[in-house]
Amino acid sequence: MGLLDGKVVFITGGARGQGRAHAVASAREGADVALLDRAQDIDTVGYPLGTADDLEQTASLVEEFGRRAMRFAGDVRSQSDLDSAVAATIAEFGKIDALIANAGIWATGPFWELSDEQWSDMIEVCLTGVWRSAKAVAPHMIERQSGSIVMTSSVDGLEPGGIYAHYTAAKHGVIGLMKSVALELAPHGPRCNSVNPGAVDTPMLDNQPGYDLISGHPGGTRDDLVEGGHRFNVLRGTALLDPMEIANTTVYLNSDLAAKVTGTTVLVDAGHMLLTGYNHSPVR
Repeated sequence: MGLLDGKVVFITGGARGQGRAHAVASAREGADVALLDRAQDIDTVGYPLGTADDLEQTASLVEEFGRRAMRFAGDVRSQSDLDSAVAATIAEFGKIDALIANAGIWATGPFWELSDEQWSDMIEVCLTGVWRSAKAVAPHMIERQSGSIVMTSSVDGLEPGGIYAHYTAAKHGVIGLMKSVALELAPHGPRCNSVNPGAVDTPMLDNQPGYDLISGHPGGTRDDLVEGGHRFNVLRGTALLDPMEIANTTVYLNSDLAAKVTGTTVLVDAGHMLLTGYNHSPVR
């Protein structure tokens, strides 16, 4: 018996990283899965995004658990892409029980140097895309008087982030959106929560911009990233989080164990938010 037996889970940003972990964990717990991913790069993002091959590999991993997988090449910035994928999923699987609004990007730059395109891409993917995803499934969930939406925010949705104000703004916005969606859906039955990860070991962070940010200088390395992960966390022996640790929490939120949990931010951060902080380089 799985925690999600008989359920259908729709996941955005499902090609790799946390999205892949969500897909695998959902299938492991008995769910059929629909995956949507842009599967193309975005010019303002300084690392390669997931590909069509990545999306196919994730679907294959779902099918290895004996569960069904649908895959859609679609952009969360497009309401028509989302609406079409949701309609096709319902037509094939009969329903959608849970949405994991996971698609996201990350980039750096002082806020006064960000271009309109950099700001717009970040907000459109990481915040507006979450709204569009919830909008796409809400009428179906309201009609069924049940459902679970999990929105991916971040510890950066609860604290400031250095040289990525556009990302921080989007992730703060996700928490506000989540609470409002939870409040509006509650009379109809569906629930909505956010998961707020710390530093996760995915391609979003495991790249040269990520190395440079964590090391504090150009030419950072993977070793710098891992060391920075240790300093970012509190729990013994924790550097970067395994994406499956985020996915396992989302399984709980989408399961009947969380039937009365809504409007909540759930931290999966190895205690990062317990840190009081220390300014190692004060400006006098």
